[in-house]
Amino acid sequence: MTDGPAVTDGPAVTDGPAVTDGPAVTDGPAVTDGPAVTDGADVTGGRRRWDGPDDAAGPDDVGVRRRRAGAVTVTRDDVDAAMARLAGQVRRTPVLAVDASTVADGPSWVTGPLWFKLELTQHTGTFKARGAMNRLRSAAEAGELTDVGVVAASGGNAGLAVAWAAARLGVPAEIYLPTTSSAAKVRRLSTLGAHVVQVGREYAEAYEAATERAAATGAAFCHAYDQPAMVAGAGTLGVELWEQTGGVDTVLVAVGGGGLLAGVAAALAGRARLVGVEPVGAPSLHAALAAGGPTDVAVSGLAADSLGARRLGQIAYDVAVRCAVTSVLVTDDDLVAARRWLWDRYRLVVEHGAAAALAGLLAGAYRPEPGERVAVVLCGANTDPTDLG
Repeated sequence: MTDGPAVTDGPAVTDGPAVTDGPAVTDGPAVTDGPAVTDGADVTGGRRRWDGPDDAAGPDDVGVRRRRAGAVTVTRDDVDAAMARLAGQVRRTPVLAVDASTVADGPSWVTGPLWFKLELTQHTGTFKARGAMNRLRSAAEAGELTDVGVVAASGGNAGLAVAWAAARLGVPAEIYLPTTSSAAKVRRLSTLGAHVVQVGREYAEAYEAATERAAATGAAFCHAYDQPAMVAGAGTLGVELWEQTGGVDTVLVAVGGGGLLAGVAAALAGRARLVGVEPVGAPSLHAALAAGGPTDVAVSGLAADSLGARRLGQIAYDVAVRCAVTSVLVTDDDLVAARRWLWDRYRLVVEHGAAAALAGLLAGAYRPEPGERVAVVLCGANTDPTDLG
């Protein structure tokens, strides 16, 4: 295989926006994919505050929430229901087949097939659009979504996705985010019609303010990562990836609060292993697995605006344990190198947080076995590209 972008969707079909020389990140109209599918089981993502496994506030989520000794889980059935609900609503993003052996400065320990899942080409530039649309359509089906609209707390990307989904459904959105969020994300939120409120330096502070606002107004609340409908929506990425590659052994994903990790792990449970990659300055998964449950961590570093959750979501922890997820850490220097590598080799622009998954491979934090089939999810592109030259 030559060193060049072989973008495919499945063994013999190309699908999704073309990858060209330069950042192919657009937010245009929805692209339908495949035959029309009727909505699946009623799946709602009720408002909850996820401070611990025993907090039972908020209505149950039909078909998604399952209380097991105080815990919540999401399964492949829930992801399949999200697939039906999202048909024609989000993009089926392409995969890029990579022959790492042809890249002089690539990871020499990668000897098997390697794919990049180009989720940076999703609406609003990240995977978050999947969960946001699934959450809002679920809420609408349950009668929870009214003209009061929605409230969300976000480091930026989830807020963009909720604002986009709300605009598509014709309801107002109020987005709370930390003051550390990039100016580019704030501008895009305003462009999408959302009312933006910046509170505190970390996600936890913005989250507290958002939950208070939702309770006071009766707006539907969208959690950035620890809500069943959000997780199930994110998991649809995993179903696509499996179909497009014909099967993989391992998937590397970046971890902040863990919604993407949990969704993909649930989608591929029993078929592929998941490796969660996170910066040493925001080790929410690593700390949770070591402590036996979600625990607060200090947050710092280049990826704090997108991977800066102080605490892993309870859903992510439960799914990670159930699916035997592996955790590895990378440095900020590793993030910078991986981001630069993608630009130099493929003219792909990703944010530092999205570079974490590839950094785990390039830096050797995760080393595949000979012949192992590996996929790397490139999950976001909301960044200022000027530092790439």
